[in-house]
Amino acid sequence: MRRNRRIRNRRNNFDDQRKYIKTLLAVVFILVLVLSLVVIYNFFQNQSKYDETVESAEKVVPNSDVNNNLAENDVEVEEEDPEPITFTLTAIGDVMCHNTQYMDAYDSSTGEYDFSYVFEDIADYISSSDIAIGNLETCFAGEERGYSNYPTFNSPDALIYDLAEIGIDVLTTAGNHALDMGFSGLSRTIDVLDNAGISHTGTAVSQEDQDQILIKDVNGVKVAFLNYTYGTNGIALPSDKPFCVNLIDRDLIKKHIDSAKSQDVDVIVACMHWGTEYQTTQNTEQEDLADFLFQNGVDIILGNHPHTIQPMETRTVTLEDGTVKNCFVIYALGNFICDQNAENTRNSIILNLDITKNPDETISISNINYIPIYMYKTSNTRTKRMKVLDIEKTIENYENGTDTSIGTSTYNNLKTQLQKIKNILEK
Repeated sequence: MRRNRRIRNRRNNFDDQRKYIKTLLAVVFILVLVLSLVVIYNFFQNQSKYDETVESAEKVVPNSDVNNNLAENDVEVEEEDPEPITFTLTAIGDVMCHNTQYMDAYDSSTGEYDFSYVFEDIADYISSSDIAIGNLETCFAGEERGYSNYPTFNSPDALIYDLAEIGIDVLTTAGNHALDMGFSGLSRTIDVLDNAGISHTGTAVSQEDQDQILIKDVNGVKVAFLNYTYGTNGIALPSDKPFCVNLIDRDLIKKHIDSAKSQDVDVIVACMHWGTEYQTTQNTEQEDLADFLFQNGVDIILGNHPHTIQPMETRTVTLEDGTVKNCFVIYALGNFICDQNAENTRNSIILNLDITKNPDETISISNINYIPIYMYKTSNTRTKRMKVLDIEKTIENYENGTDTSIGTSTYNNLKTQLQKIKNILEK
């Protein structure tokens, strides 16, 4: 029994030792695991710091790829100087419509008016321009008001649409006939122009409209158009609508010029309804106003109203601040279309100005040329008798036998008219 007891005691001691060893091994395993986790954690922490250090070092190491890339990005690219921008401004004179003109354009078979034939000879000169402008000397108050002749004009709407068809972009409307059909006629004229897609300036249906400056973007050059008239043939402006016609008032003109400047326009064109009718030279009032316009910022002056051509000139103008600028004025462009018979009322020109915006933002007129034209009226037909002729082309065609339909008398007259034009413009 004693031996058996010793054996049991040994077994118990062995079991206790085995339990102790297991416990010890478990503790050691846990310690090893904890230590391993600590080591791994510290490794990743140190690796992160190392990466940050390397990244920072690469930013400042001169020969590193990163630094080289940054250096390439930091190299300033030298900008090229902007190219000059040139566009052509084409100007025509007074668009008149006497009763003989709209009667000639009437098609009795359709009951419609068609003026397109009038412009066939010269349409390409206008449509090929970058921007074309003319002066309106009639109203479009509607057929119900009755079409009428001088002294109060009212013309068929078709005339406006045919002008749009040949490429007229802008029509000036502040003239002595602006109120021939009253404010309602003035307002409807504006509506017809809008419907035909022709921009306009000079008359307005509200104060807001009068304050709005007509600005056209021409090949990226901002061109402002202003328009004023000496009067309205004694017809008073409505007392409640003094804004409806731009009169030649220096305060108003200065206000509009300043407004155009505030909108960063590149070119300011002033269209002036002024001068003495049927005179081929400007008067002192025109010259004085031209000085005022140039000194206040106008670059180009296009004159109308006399129904005859008047001289043109380029000027180098020195402003009060010492700035020097190139300017141009033609005191009158004559009649574009009409049926007047006084001397020099049927000859005119299509004026072309090549205007350049230079890299330094200055404006220059790089070329001036004109096409002499004549308002021809034949007696050989009963309708479509009137046509604007290219004088030089018609003379050449007659002389080489290409087209002799005008006859000897008209041929000789065209040579006379051409010389008259040159005498006025090329003094």
